[in-house]
Amino acid sequence: MRSRHDEFKRAKRLRKRAVLAVQGILLVLFFTLWEAAARLGWIDRLLFSSPSKVFRQIYANMVDGSLWHHLGVTVGETAVGFVLGTLLGTLLAVAIWWSPFLSAVLDPYMVVFNSMPKVALGPIFIVMFGAGFTAIVVTTLSITIIVTTLVVYNSFCGVDPNLVKVARSLGANRTQVFFKVILPSSFPAIVSTLKVNVGMSWVGVIVGEFLVAKSGLGYLIIYGFQVFNFTLVMSSLIIIAFVATTMYQLVVYIEKVLVSRQ
Repeated sequence: MRSRHDEFKRAKRLRKRAVLAVQGILLVLFFTLWEAAARLGWIDRLLFSSPSKVFRQIYANMVDGSLWHHLGVTVGETAVGFVLGTLLGTLLAVAIWWSPFLSAVLDPYMVVFNSMPKVALGPIFIVMFGAGFTAIVVTTLSITIIVTTLVVYNSFCGVDPNLVKVARSLGANRTQVFFKVILPSSFPAIVSTLKVNVGMSWVGVIVGEFLVAKSGLGYLIIYGFQVFNFTLVMSSLIIIAFVATTMYQLVVYIEKVLVSRQ
């Protein structure tokens, strides 16, 4: 029995290594083809640049220190938008679960707000909060809060009603039902929402920086586009992809730790 279990774990490790190896090969192949296409004239080097020029640009920005400033601004805005969006969205989901009346009142407004393109609200946020950090964070919150609320609230409503009936039959009040049944049962959905909010937060911040920022990776993309420095644009995109992936993997790690303690 133990031998079969060891074989299963060994096969699982080998599969994980094979997946990582293929992923690495695909990444190397992508940059190799990109570089070859640029050098051989298959693509326009002005528009698409090349990996060698992009990584030289990143290195130059790291050496002169400008990269760290813009990166710090964007990561800070993303972290604030991510944390506030998750907390406020979860609290709103708890509120509308707690009050069926509030849920009935807010339901059509949430549907309308969720279907609305949030970018359209950007100019309003700029007028209300000024062209700066607050407007960018509010733009991020407009994207993350409703999604978080809907996902978490639906997970609350999706809890097995038999569990709730058992708790009530044992004399549990609404508070006890929530903390003993609803919240623990919805914990995986809440943690999964964190992963969704990582991408949403980056979208909100980059859109906000497109509109108002004087610094940040979104600002670098707009600036590079305005001066036709597409190497700067591509280098900013690669940095965003790298940092967003790192943030996502951090959330996945936190998810594993929290779920293992359940």
